[in-house]
Amino acid sequence: MRKFKTGASHASSKGRANSLRGTIVHPLEPVYDKNSRVLVLGTMPSPKSREYGFYYSHPQNRFWRILSDLYHEPLPQTNEEKAALLLRHQIALWDVLHSCKIDGADDASIRDPVPNDIAGLLKKTAIQAVFTTGAKAASLYRKLCLPRTGVEAVALPSTSPANCRFYTYDKLLEAYRVLLQYTK
Repeated sequence: MRKFKTGASHASSKGRANSLRGTIVHPLEPVYDKNSRVLVLGTMPSPKSREYGFYYSHPQNRFWRILSDLYHEPLPQTNEEKAALLLRHQIALWDVLHSCKIDGADDASIRDPVPNDIAGLLKKTAIQAVFTTGAKAASLYRKLCLPRTGVEAVALPSTSPANCRFYTYDKLLEAYRVLLQYTK
């Protein structure tokens, strides 16, 4: 199993401040193995996720709670536990974008997007379905990735704390149940 960084302690506070306003290059590796059957894509790691060195690391983001409830698993605490949960259930996790300009974690502010090589990842795996977390990830995937992959993505609601007023936890959990059709 691959090792995951637990934080970005090497980044200076000045570098972090600049990364909130300027071009961000995706700092995280995709999580997958040859048995992955589902790919879940966000847009770009949030400042908190970049700080902690793993996807959906904002303490109020509901992504990990959703997955742990779907698969009847304990809530993962470490990056290694999160990666293990994904791989145990044949889920690959990455983001649509390799780089972009973004203000903080505001997907609406994304400018100059450059996609990750999603088509290349699909060739290395047994992925049968692609899902996005949120409308912006879905829109970017359709525009930048679909022409290369030829695989439609299903848009799931965002698990971001900013989306709490639109989706209760129960509605979010129900929406993510679709993953169970493809995974174990």
